Amino acid sequence: MRVLVVNAGSSSLKLRLLDHDDAVLRAAEPTSPAGLACALRGWERPDVVGHRIVHGGTEYTGPVRVDDEVRARLEELTDLAPLHQPAALTALDEVTTLLPGVPAVACFDTAFHAGMPAAAATYAVPAEWRERYAIRRYGFHGLSHAYCSQRAARMLDRPRAGLRVVTCHLGAGASLAAVLDGRGVDTTMGFTPLEGLVMATRSGTVDPGLVLWLQEHGGLSAHEVATALEHRSGLVALAGSADLREVEAAAGRGAPDALLALAVYTHRLVAGIASMAAAIGGLDVLAFTGGVGENSATVRARATDRLAFLGVAIDPAGNRSASGDTDISAPGAAVRTVVVAAREDLQIAHETRLLSERAPR
Repeated sequence: MRVLVVNAGSSSLKLRLLDHDDAVLRAAEPTSPAGLACALRGWERPDVVGHRIVHGGTEYTGPVRVDDEVRARLEELTDLAPLHQPAALTALDEVTTLLPGVPAVACFDTAFHAGMPAAAATYAVPAEWRERYAIRRYGFHGLSHAYCSQRAARMLDRPRAGLRVVTCHLGAGASLAAVLDGRGVDTTMGFTPLEGLVMATRSGTVDPGLVLWLQEHGGLSAHEVATALEHRSGLVALAGSADLREVEAAAGRGAPDALLALAVYTHRLVAGIASMAAAIGGLDVLAFTGGVGENSATVRARATDRLAFLGVAIDPAGNRSASGDTDISAPGAAVRTVVVAAREDLQIAHETRLLSERAPR
């Protein structure tokens, strides 16, 4: 079964055509609808298309075959993911037009977290809000967390049963997940992708009282506050750059703003990892993935140095030279630390195939 994986971000689009063994037959990153049509021209026709959709709400907790009813429902969820949902739906519509008759499957970033215990998923806000507006902690990056936790277990030849894994998806957006028995138990993002870690341009968790104060006493509108927290906060607010490589370079030169940015970033990351470990009663595997997680030896070293109390220890040379899927644990470390190359496309293809094989013919 050939699967075309369509991974639409807020400002990017990645296409990969995978064969039945998950070998990449074709890959492209078009920048426009016209580019999408051009990219697919001459490609082998897929048997099914798997789309990454950020938000599935409370209704979609696993992959689903897209029909008119599902498409309409996904449109209604746009308010919960205004940056990502429209882009994903545009890609869905374009590919469906270009490949008539090829079934489309939606795979959700929220699905991996849908089974979190109520203690982790529930906000302590009025019940009428929770019921009327479907307010809960949804979590995101679920496709990445699912793949990363499964790949880490395979790398270490460990069964998922009983395995306690904390996955660190660190990129422009960043989140952690606590995974037990292969299932998501807790995560750092919440109702929106703003909650949790410090990110490239997003603030991460802030006191909600601060938001109210800025509106009441600072005279800022809800839109102004939301725009600032989403686009002008995080690393770019602290160090003047959203690119962690530039922040690390400036910190290496002793720039005070960059040093502070790295300290804040690491502080939140370490606290989050410890919190995730507590949610699953300890830690067996710590896994780093995503652009920063895979490529920043500095972030991995700074984080793991402060997690020794959990049994985490890495090999400095192995950490510096890590490339692709790599075990960077120090010899004899109680907790294994690995770097996992992000492959959301494989997770989407896996979920798409499972649903397609179950569907009546």
